[in-house]
Amino acid sequence: MAGPVWSNKTAREFILLGFGDLHELQILLFLLFSVIYILSMVGNILIITLIVTDQHLHTPMYFFLGNLSCLETCYTSTILPRLLASLLTGDRTISVQRCLTQYYLFGLFGATECYLLAAMSYDRYLAICKPLYYGARMNGRFCVLLAAGSWINGFLPITIITSLMSQLPFCGPGKIDHFFCDLTPVIDLSCSDTRLIKLLGVVLSGVCSLPPFLLTVTSYICIITSILRIPSTTGRQKAFSTCSSHLIVITTFYGTLIIVYLLPKTKTLQDLNKVFSIFYTILTPLLNPFIYSLRNKEVKKALRKAVSKFTAFTRI
Repeated sequence: MAGPVWSNKTAREFILLGFGDLHELQILLFLLFSVIYILSMVGNILIITLIVTDQHLHTPMYFFLGNLSCLETCYTSTILPRLLASLLTGDRTISVQRCLTQYYLFGLFGATECYLLAAMSYDRYLAICKPLYYGARMNGRFCVLLAAGSWINGFLPITIITSLMSQLPFCGPGKIDHFFCDLTPVIDLSCSDTRLIKLLGVVLSGVCSLPPFLLTVTSYICIITSILRIPSTTGRQKAFSTCSSHLIVITTFYGTLIIVYLLPKTKTLQDLNKVFSIFYTILTPLLNPFIYSLRNKEVKKALRKAVSKFTAFTRI
């Protein structure tokens, strides 16, 4: 494999070390991440297809779920294909431009997902805690505004930070001890003073994660409080089962994001950085379609209907 190309002190390429130290596990990791990627893509694309084609799923809840599945499809495709290629070929080099592009897309989709999950929790809060106001409040226009607001809130911070990163000079040899181009590992390779951009990165990470996290937690606290008032034991158990699975995914996603981007960078946290990153970049996109959608009766019904139509069509 050819080494990275340098121009004087300025790096033109980085080396993503990834899981290169686990030499004997490269094939196993490739197979594992390939299965995860395929399941994530199939699950999310299936959800999108069902929501678009089935009229019964044209409701605010499934509008947000469709947006989430679309987001997860893009999100996981930003990280995993490059990781799979490096595991298969052993080529871990990536140009500075592609590295910054990967970080920009990762940051855009990640920040947008933070706000979209908050919008989804607000939708569930209104449906369960304020059912009389739900139909009037969650109309089509308001749903589009919430989804568009999520994308705008994701777009602005990452555009600012990536624009500043593109102005930095990077020194070689540019080795990034990560499996994708993330903020701190990349700017640590800069030849210039990066204290200001690091501080800005922490501030913008807090803006993208803490407000939606607090809104989501508050919504689910209100939802759980309402569930406790349900007189039927069976109804409470069913509602708690759904909420608990949602809370596990949300806590895992927001929790690992906050640990990686907002907590002080101690030696222990730096060593576990790649492990935590796997949760919000790889596992969450895999779990979301199954936790949020494929367990729902309406989605199962739409899936059976689609399978029946497909079976009838193949028999013609």
